[in-house]
Amino acid sequence: MPTIREVALLAGVSVATVSRTLQQPERVSPKTRQKVMSAVAEVGYKPNLMAVKFRSGKTHNLVVLVPTVANVFFARVISGMQQTAAEHGYAILLANTLGNATIETDYAKMVQTSQADGLIQLRAFNPFDSSVVNGHGLYPMVNACETLEQIACPVVTLDNRRAAKAMTEHLLSLGHRRIALIKGPKDSPLTRQRLAGYQDALAQAGIDFDERLLFAGDFTLQSGHTAAQQILNQQHRPTAVFCENDETAIGAIQAFKQAGMKIPHDMSVAGFDDIAFARFCDPPLTTIAQPAEEFGRTAVTLLIDLIEQKLTKAPTVIMPYELIVRESTGPAPGFQG
Repeated sequence: MPTIREVALLAGVSVATVSRTLQQPERVSPKTRQKVMSAVAEVGYKPNLMAVKFRSGKTHNLVVLVPTVANVFFARVISGMQQTAAEHGYAILLANTLGNATIETDYAKMVQTSQADGLIQLRAFNPFDSSVVNGHGLYPMVNACETLEQIACPVVTLDNRRAAKAMTEHLLSLGHRRIALIKGPKDSPLTRQRLAGYQDALAQAGIDFDERLLFAGDFTLQSGHTAAQQILNQQHRPTAVFCENDETAIGAIQAFKQAGMKIPHDMSVAGFDDIAFARFCDPPLTTIAQPAEEFGRTAVTLLIDLIEQKLTKAPTVIMPYELIVRESTGPAPGFQG
């Protein structure tokens, strides 16, 4: 059976440093942590986790609540989490909750019963009650991506309203005046924020908001395809469609192409997220890029700081976005820009 001494020899550090890395990774430099954890993996060393927990008072487990692992954007966020957690000697316990509050509350109990040290919630729901707040009044949680407006914990978010406004302004700059919006889930804050940004841009351009140009969606390929078919049945069609995520946009493009339309000659289509498929669909998708992996890395870093009592207040970190213009958007018919 591999020993801690073998790990120390392979990593080129002392036994004490290996022990410290496993018990208190925050006290070891990232470079040393990486060497030690690589050596642990290479020799197959399995520390006595119960003893480590007993000595440190920590499990080094982090629970992550994700509404659906099928979402490509969330998959990238989780990838960033796993990388950063491993660098700090933590493991990720992933829960595919399907947005079910009961499931989320059950997993949150792992923190309350000392089976995990903290939790990252990717949905706008607080699974804890007020009895778990620490001495600074903070929940043992980071809320990321789809966030609550007021929550006593660190938050990692995007200015979705401003980003959606930027995309709508792009379509307006191409001469589009009838712009449809395929929304996300009706209860999601992301849906409300992106709708608000769309409305902001229309108002700024002096264009009346028309509810007939709003179409229901749920961030899936199928919802984009279904909404596009509804758009095709309209007598006075829009010339551009803004979808609140990329999967919806790719589904919409497929429906338009099946109807014989050319993108963007007959219909401009834009998305949101910049998932990997966005640049490879036909045509490549104009979208809003979000730093998904950095969402995950930042959330884990904040949660570890919270666990280690380095935070006395709940910071809100607003991640950057970028408008990525590709071939799926073009001038409105007859526009001379």
